[in-house]
Amino acid sequence: MVVSVLALLAVGAAVALGVVEFDPLLVAGVALLLVAIAAITSAVEIVEAYEKRALTVLGDYRKLLEPGIHVVPPFVSRTYRYDMRTQTFDVPRQEAITRDNSPVTADAVVYIKVMDAKRAFLEVEDYKRATSNLAQTTLRAAIGDMELDETLSQRTRINGKIRRDLEGPTDEWGIRVEAVEVREVTPSQGVKSAMEQQTAAERKRRAMILEAQGERRSAIERAEGDKQSNIIRAQGEKQSQILEAQGDAVSTVLRAKSAESMGERAVIERGMETLEEIGKGESTTFVLPQELTSLLGRYGRHLTGGDADGAGPTLDSLEFDAETREMLGLDDIAELAAGNGDADADLAVETGDAERDGDEE
Repeated sequence: MVVSVLALLAVGAAVALGVVEFDPLLVAGVALLLVAIAAITSAVEIVEAYEKRALTVLGDYRKLLEPGIHVVPPFVSRTYRYDMRTQTFDVPRQEAITRDNSPVTADAVVYIKVMDAKRAFLEVEDYKRATSNLAQTTLRAAIGDMELDETLSQRTRINGKIRRDLEGPTDEWGIRVEAVEVREVTPSQGVKSAMEQQTAAERKRRAMILEAQGERRSAIERAEGDKQSNIIRAQGEKQSQILEAQGDAVSTVLRAKSAESMGERAVIERGMETLEEIGKGESTTFVLPQELTSLLGRYGRHLTGGDADGAGPTLDSLEFDAETREMLGLDDIAELAAGNGDADADLAVETGDAERDGDEE
């Protein structure tokens, strides 16, 4: 159509300037040519692959034109283009009042797709503007049903509510709402300052709690260290006492062994001293007990290695009887001295008692 108008204007200008002589037949031919070009141009419709077009003839809806080339009645037809891809548009920033009377501002993005171009053409004048207006009112209503903390932390809940409220009306328009995303919810300046102060106070409280917990843990660790130190010190003192008691026990054993081995020899030496005193006397006749005579004989044989047969008794230490050894605890002490017994405090006490009883014996 535009080409025809331009061609007609070019011919009129040429006639007016005298370049072309005025000829009615020429003008009529040019006019017919322009009309034919305009008719062909208006009769051909090329529909893109991502769109559909609603066709009307003399104002009456006829059909939807699918992607491809279509021939329509010229001059009386009109098409309306509908993009079948997912489309996005911004919801303008809205001011709303939350349920706890806190003023906030919010905006969102809506994703829609034309599912039925015929209904979108017949049921609504401008489906984008209608969906945007509906999203604005739904956004304010969703924020008004929630408290401030919920609007700041539960974006998913707001998105879902807006989408559910949009689905009913948009389905009648042949539009599907694919997603709604709230981009930002901003409290008023006064509310924001109060929230910042609250956040600072909460962080300070957490820091104090962490510091107190650290001091408590440190005190517990110090107490545990002191406890372990005291236990180790007590164990050391106990071990020292046990070792001291073992030393006393070994000393007692050695003294008892020495006394046991020297008992009979001390009797003989005392007897010899007595004989020496007797020999200094004026008498020439002496009466000796049989026991002393036997002891002297054994002592002499032991010193000189006499007695040819070697069957006689030698000078040995006298052994304590079983009752005395049990009273003195010599068996336990001997085992302790040989390293066969367990060193503990009870043995040290028993050894001390046995030593006192042995002294009394």
